[in-house]
Amino acid sequence: MTTSATENTAPVVLKVDGLKTYFETRWGTVKAVDGVTFDLRRGETLGIVGESGSGKSVTMLSLMRLIPEPPGRIVDGQILLEGQDLVQLSDKEMSQIRGSQIALIIQDPMTSLNPVFSIGNQVGEAIKIHQDIPKSTVLQQVLNVLRKVNIPAAETRVRDYPHQMSGGMRQRVVGAIGISCEPIVLIADEPTTSLDVTIQAQYLKLLKELQEASDIGLIFITHDFGIVAKMCDRVAVMYAGRIVEMGDVRDIFNNPSHPYTEALLSSVPKLEANPATQTTNEVLLEAEGLKKYFPVTKGLLISKVTGWIKAVDGVSFQVRAGETLGIVGESGCGKSTTAKMLLMLEEPTEGTIRYQGQEIRNASSEQRRAYRSSVQAVFQDPWSSLNPRMRVRDLIAEPMVINLNLSRREMQDRVTKLLGDVGLSNYHANLYPHEFSGGQRQRLAIARALSVEPRVIVLDEPVSALDVSIRAQIMNLLKDLQEEYNVSYLLIAHHLATVRYMCDWVAVMYLGQIVEFGPTKELFQNASHPYTKALMNAALPSHPDIEQEEMILTGEVPSPLNPPEGCRFHPRCPFVMERCSRDIPEVTELAPGHVVSCHLY
Repeated sequence: MTTSATENTAPVVLKVDGLKTYFETRWGTVKAVDGVTFDLRRGETLGIVGESGSGKSVTMLSLMRLIPEPPGRIVDGQILLEGQDLVQLSDKEMSQIRGSQIALIIQDPMTSLNPVFSIGNQVGEAIKIHQDIPKSTVLQQVLNVLRKVNIPAAETRVRDYPHQMSGGMRQRVVGAIGISCEPIVLIADEPTTSLDVTIQAQYLKLLKELQEASDIGLIFITHDFGIVAKMCDRVAVMYAGRIVEMGDVRDIFNNPSHPYTEALLSSVPKLEANPATQTTNEVLLEAEGLKKYFPVTKGLLISKVTGWIKAVDGVSFQVRAGETLGIVGESGCGKSTTAKMLLMLEEPTEGTIRYQGQEIRNASSEQRRAYRSSVQAVFQDPWSSLNPRMRVRDLIAEPMVINLNLSRREMQDRVTKLLGDVGLSNYHANLYPHEFSGGQRQRLAIARALSVEPRVIVLDEPVSALDVSIRAQIMNLLKDLQEEYNVSYLLIAHHLATVRYMCDWVAVMYLGQIVEFGPTKELFQNASHPYTKALMNAALPSHPDIEQEEMILTGEVPSPLNPPEGCRFHPRCPFVMERCSRDIPEVTELAPGHVVSCHLY
């Protein structure tokens, strides 16, 4: 393990020395954490990175003394919090430390928020347990904490329940609980993985402000080197339960010593990368004026429509042969609903879908069946699209049985070839989905999609849930398969570096509409719409030396039930003018193929 000195001379608040946490299973002892040593100073941010299974989260659960016993146990080492060894404390003593001096923010806020209690009750509970204050002042303290984490209208939201809040707001509430008793160490375990890029930027800025205000020692558990580059002072790289390299962030990025660190850094897709130039291939799939409205009804026996959720509201684009079109935007902008209409999983309210010039909505059942075979999908979570009771050979062969007239021998040969194409072997054909890792399951989903020789594949966040190294493997695999099969992709993503690496064209969606569209290189170099610029500026840097303009959006995407008048982005736009709230902006062409819908142009 290599280390690098840091200039921080603040006192050490947490010192971990030789920590070992083992799990006893029927297959033997699993050494999840096997001799981890590091320290954390007051006001410092330490990043701990590594792939799934490297021991990051078990290390943090050990620090909090939340390891389930049995099967797990801390077998050796010290956890010194301001000199006090947490390993030697009883459960009762640790319960007084946990929350008041050392706190944890976990990845999914819904697993730590009780759905039957209000937000105020849950923040107040932590305050009551750890602070000796009168009951009459608890509510005021709760409101103060909610304001600290920028919860708007805290007096009203304090009575809300978790399901009434967005993902970003729920994560802020978890942060409020974490800081409510002013701990000296705050552990954030993948706190932004499920957040949009703009909400992520807001949350990271909030954590930095809270740290500076209270001089908290912050530990970031992540697999995203962008967060490390933006947030951390030092970084520890974990592999197989051990820290293999640790040092100053810039030293690690500029001069990585361990081969594993080098491999992780080389896997990070860069926003500055140059994509392939687009061509003028034939148009395979075309959407024109596509709309999808969902009715809002009232009444139990006799339903009455009281409004319409305008999920997609007039979208037009083309997918060309052998190319990739990326659609980006925050959650709720209509990306996935657009994909569902193209896959015929949702019927459009208005608009036209054409495949090879043939209108699909009024096509015959035979033509619609052929279309379904030609346009396939790979979703974010492969586990939900793979039948756990079927072997891999049957999962991949099933679409062929329905759509292709092949003999059993031909299907077996094709399954073998597809497994090889996605980097698996024929041995894997006899296994079940649960016997594969997340990255391998995504490879199976891709093989299944390719089995019926589609011309277009809709990729709905296909790599967002994967580790950085696995993500790079799947992205390169998709590009190789595109070249081999001449297949077109419609890529839905919120990770802009992935979009830049993969796509020939990019459409930026906001609240059901495309606000900017163009060739990837042109759009990234000359982003014009304020929303596109905000997305670019909110994207995490690939290196700590990269400086980006700070343009963090406030608030979240408005409800599609009552979208704003005029330009839908105007309530959040930093360049808003009077006419923006009144007039719908026209589409303006800035360069060949590059169009924008904004009053600034």
